[in-house]
Amino acid sequence: MKVILKQDIKGVGKKDQVINAADGYARNFLLPRGLAVPADTGNLNNLAAKNKAEAAKKERNLENSKKLAEELKSKVLTIQVKAGSNGKLFGGVTSKEISEALKNQLNVDIDKKKVVLNEVIKQEGVFTIDLKLQEGVNAQVKVHVKAI
Repeated sequence: MKVILKQDIKGVGKKDQVINAADGYARNFLLPRGLAVPADTGNLNNLAAKNKAEAAKKERNLENSKKLAEELKSKVLTIQVKAGSNGKLFGGVTSKEISEALKNQLNVDIDKKKVVLNEVIKQEGVFTIDLKLQEGVNAQVKVHVKAI
């Protein structure tokens, strides 16, 4: 019996996958527990429409990420931190601070986990920071660290 899985089932298949299950397994386990629905024409059409909508949403997100990457290329963030007399910063500039500066200065909400920072910035100057906006879309933004 062909069924469409409504959630991931270990050893059987993933969500929204059409599988060919044994009749007894489908009728006595999958269908009564709501883990699957029969793969009739109506459910298959619903699945196809859902997949098409998800693909369109992914495409829109990819376009928006590419536009954002182009906009960020020309922008410069300014972060002011306390520093000693020799120009060495107290503490350092972390990915969290860069994420907050992006939100406050440019109204761009990027999670701190998407800010690629090899090591904490511990001196003043201008640095180019990589941002992973989406899979396959990376951006760069310049960060100007000033001492107060």
